[in-house]
Amino acid sequence: MNSLSNIGTIKEILSRHGFTFSKALGQNFLINPSVCPRMAQECGAGEQTGVLEVGPGIGVLTVELAARAKKVVAVELDDRLLPVLQETLAGHPNASVVHGDILKLDLHRLIAEEFDGMDVAVCANLPYYITSPVIMRFLEERLPIRSLTVMVQKEAADRICALPGQRAAGALSLAVRYYAQPEVLFQVSRGSFLPAPNVDSAVIRLNILPQQPVSVDSEQTFFALVRASFGQRRKTLCNAVSAGMGLPKETLSAMMAAAGIAPQARAEQLTLEQFARLSNEITKQKGENDHAR
Repeated sequence: MNSLSNIGTIKEILSRHGFTFSKALGQNFLINPSVCPRMAQECGAGEQTGVLEVGPGIGVLTVELAARAKKVVAVELDDRLLPVLQETLAGHPNASVVHGDILKLDLHRLIAEEFDGMDVAVCANLPYYITSPVIMRFLEERLPIRSLTVMVQKEAADRICALPGQRAAGALSLAVRYYAQPEVLFQVSRGSFLPAPNVDSAVIRLNILPQQPVSVDSEQTFFALVRASFGQRRKTLCNAVSAGMGLPKETLSAMMAAAGIAPQARAEQLTLEQFARLSNEITKQKGENDHAR
């Protein structure tokens, strides 16, 4: 079979299977022959590695992963692609496809059943519309994976990898850095896809941290604080958090002072450590109020 990133090959296969692209599923298939081999290499796929792929499309990246990894399991939502993948992956017995929604599958069970005893990495060309939910699901569930290497919209890559304190930083940036060390690996132009999207992309890798970089007394409070802080970016931190978490401004100002945060600070100016300290102050105050009752 000709290269799966060859535009003629792709069109021929899709035409033979009567496949048409779904805008609703954010389908853009890679036709740049250099991208998938590099992604497969960068994700760390090796002879003892299991790789979980999300949204394999027609299997361009899957084939590259299968050539390097011990085992590849690709999760595909669109049942129209199943016969296509059966054809394109026929020469790769170490690659299999699971039909399902990555946001609904029992991922702990899937990994335990498919990758017993292996180091597991995630590698995916993610549809733009599910980038954040997929990334956060893999992180929040503390799955036994070592890294996520994903292609996302360039703007999303910049946000995800922004350092706390930078203008581009947001709630997603802070949440990701609580679980992982993110880095931008390389950029991918919009012309690398069929059909071509309206934006450029980038491949990022999130290396899962063995332990959290900050100590928080309540993760629920910490993430609620982060969401509230960036929920109204134009406001000062005090005003945004007061509105978002229902805390009196006077009380919040005192907590900010105790956490070493300037009264007029804005969310994007805070470090992860400052968010953790303020979160712990809020948790402590809540505990004292509950105890007083």
